[in-house]
Amino acid sequence: MVLKLRLCSSTAPSSFKALQVDGHFSFFQNEFAARDFGNQFHFLPSAVLHPKSVSDIATTIRHVWQIGPGSELTVAARGHGHSLQGQAQAPQGIVINMESLKGQEMQVHMGLYPYVDVSAGKLWIDILQECLKFGLAPKSWTDYLHLTVGGTLSNAGISGQAFRHGPQISNVNQLEVVTGKGEVVICSEEQNADLFHGVLGGLGQFGIITRAQISLEPAPKMVKWIRVLYSDFDTFAKDQEHLIYVENTFDYIEGLVIMNKTGLIHNWRSSFNPQDPVKASRFVSDGRTLFCLELAKNFNPENAEKTDQETETLLSQLDYIPSTLFVSQVSYVEFLDRVHSAEQKLRSRGLWDLPHPWLNLLVPKSKMHNFAQVVFGNILRDTSNGPVLVYPMNKSRWDNRTSVVLPEEDIFYMVAFLPHAIPSPTENDGLQYLLSLNNRILDFCKMANLGVKQYLPFYTTQQEWREHFGSQWEDFARRKSAYDPLAILAPGQRIFRKAISTL
Repeated sequence: MVLKLRLCSSTAPSSFKALQVDGHFSFFQNEFAARDFGNQFHFLPSAVLHPKSVSDIATTIRHVWQIGPGSELTVAARGHGHSLQGQAQAPQGIVINMESLKGQEMQVHMGLYPYVDVSAGKLWIDILQECLKFGLAPKSWTDYLHLTVGGTLSNAGISGQAFRHGPQISNVNQLEVVTGKGEVVICSEEQNADLFHGVLGGLGQFGIITRAQISLEPAPKMVKWIRVLYSDFDTFAKDQEHLIYVENTFDYIEGLVIMNKTGLIHNWRSSFNPQDPVKASRFVSDGRTLFCLELAKNFNPENAEKTDQETETLLSQLDYIPSTLFVSQVSYVEFLDRVHSAEQKLRSRGLWDLPHPWLNLLVPKSKMHNFAQVVFGNILRDTSNGPVLVYPMNKSRWDNRTSVVLPEEDIFYMVAFLPHAIPSPTENDGLQYLLSLNNRILDFCKMANLGVKQYLPFYTTQQEWREHFGSQWEDFARRKSAYDPLAILAPGQRIFRKAISTL
């Protein structure tokens, strides 16, 4: 049974009303801060800070720090509210609405190593639009761009580009961070490196990211977007692993598991054109477990012919079902913002603001066959209420000094179960059923000793967190003690509990 609780708002300490900030605090009608995309946990804060400056955030945290361990007050940074398990909530504490953060405008720096200097409360879609004015774009993305910089950098930030460029946290030059003591610290690989690496993927435990310098590259104008199907998982996985190493490969590689989908090919026709319409029309997907390989090749119109040749060469090396080759050509922005288009459709049908019991796993390559055989072949019955993503990444593209926990092998797979629970459930659509499905998958991974790690992890006890971090726990706890010794920050992660003094 998932915890779903709304705490009554207590009166915020009067001292907060006297704090001098450029923005403002709201003490009432803060229900938005008790909601997130996961829509399973609802904890009301005592107050919400709507900062206009970094000093507002530092002043607020410093005030909580100075009150000391005699107070239960904690602080959580909330970006676009896309957390899944209440991670950006602060029960009867202070939530900082990061999207209110103003200060220095976004600045794009040209040169040999271009970068953008941006507030952590900015959405990635806004960064894309601004950088494109200079013919540039960030290198690594998430599948959904309507997320804040601080939010994704506190986790990792991954998508189908991660096999090449690593996660978003591998493409950061510098950060501005407010620690749990209210100190504003500039950090990078050369300056305050321990805090820099700790905050990246640090789940908000050591400081609130308020500004970031993101590495850029020349932006393409167009994308050749391709989908092909497989009926055999091992062939599908072999081809994905081949593509992440081959020369002149695709710029984006992701896979999807498709179960009990009817009219699959027909549904693609509005956006994709079949390479062979006659053969495609004869393909029947009903009742079969299929694996879709989704690929993208970036290009500029003047290089279209060369791109076509490279694409044909790459596709000739793959062993997909020939009649299922579908191709689309879209703008770079249209491709990157593709999930937002899906969001608008789901909103129109009332299917967006629902519980999202998502489960994201990182599975070692050597265990993927066993995982697929049991999970895709037995536990999972259909994918009608949300996609299931499967794609490989290279550990060499990740920095092992950050706080992110990865499997121990050089190649590992992201396996993301992304369902929504409908409000009037049938047997296989309700929240409790989907949560029990997640637990069955996790129980199998543990029983089979697969060495799986959770991405966007959720645990309720410190012992579980210790097991999650393994050999990294000691370093993680040391950083917590150094940068947030009272455990003020990010209580919704449930890693550390604020120690309350009764003296």
